[in-house]
Amino acid sequence: MLRIGPVTLETPLLLAPMAGYCDVAFRVLCREQGGVGLASTDLLNCHAVLRETPASLELAATDSRDQPLAMQLYGNDQDPLPEAACWAIDRGARIIDINMGCPVDKVAKKNGGSLLLRNPCSTVRLAERIVKAVDRHAAGRVPVTAKMRLGWDDDCIVAPALARDLESAGIAAVTVHARTTKQLFSGTARWERIGEVVAAVRAIPVIGNGDVTEPEHVPALMRISGCAGVMVGRGALRTPWLFRRAWKWLCDGAVGPEPSLAEKIRVIGRHLELAVELLGEDRAVRSLRQRISWYGKTMGHVKPFKEAVRTAQTSTEMAHAVEQALEHCDRGRAWRRFPDESMTA
Repeated sequence: MLRIGPVTLETPLLLAPMAGYCDVAFRVLCREQGGVGLASTDLLNCHAVLRETPASLELAATDSRDQPLAMQLYGNDQDPLPEAACWAIDRGARIIDINMGCPVDKVAKKNGGSLLLRNPCSTVRLAERIVKAVDRHAAGRVPVTAKMRLGWDDDCIVAPALARDLESAGIAAVTVHARTTKQLFSGTARWERIGEVVAAVRAIPVIGNGDVTEPEHVPALMRISGCAGVMVGRGALRTPWLFRRAWKWLCDGAVGPEPSLAEKIRVIGRHLELAVELLGEDRAVRSLRQRISWYGKTMGHVKPFKEAVRTAQTSTEMAHAVEQALEHCDRGRAWRRFPDESMTA
């Protein structure tokens, strides 16, 4: 288990906040697959949530199956981040996370994200204000965490010192993506540098992040860095069962089995069901059209099935493609014959 302030997670595996991808349907899907200790919303603009714009309410939407939940907020020291944190608590957040690591221009060049790494002193003061507001509002029940990168570039590696100062300001845990802002997602994540952050803090957990795409990467990252938990981002988009397999490795010393092709198809079907239920028909169809190519990377030569989902106009057509694919698996048919007219007669 992993303890973050007063919140105890059942596993030390976390689903990352990913802009545009970690909607409530996907979070619930990953939780159902097993092994997820904490999931987070998409990045939430503090101004937008306080105005309750339709887009921000969609991003912050949650469900009774979606707990414990972190809500991640971004902004700078001139923005109403403390007020937005209180708003998030009232809407189900068990943990408030401050984004100090997003490298994209929309966030990092004016609104926060990695921009906060450029002025650590101001960032620590901002964190202290947020922690005080959250403690007052939630009576100490909701911890505040921070997600950062190593620094702005290789000449500005601030994560160890910043994490130490954030701990003094009341931050309950820090997640470190082992790249700089300038790297974006290029190159290789430097897991060993997360160890410098682990050494710098006194007692709070450090969570490692970056290039975790296979179950065996989880124990490797923990061994190399000494981190207390691992956050999985892009790797989960094509393998939402990664958490379950990695958790088995941490518990038993052996990786959990790779799902069969039929099991993967059932996961896609379940993702579709959750998306329709929690996002609505239009968003569900758009989402599955986008994600089917990622799922397909783990499924071998199933191009006809992927195309059937990608070109479907409705969720009903997608569900039919899933049913046909399962029939193909059951009958051991060749995928070049998909869809099989005899199955639809």
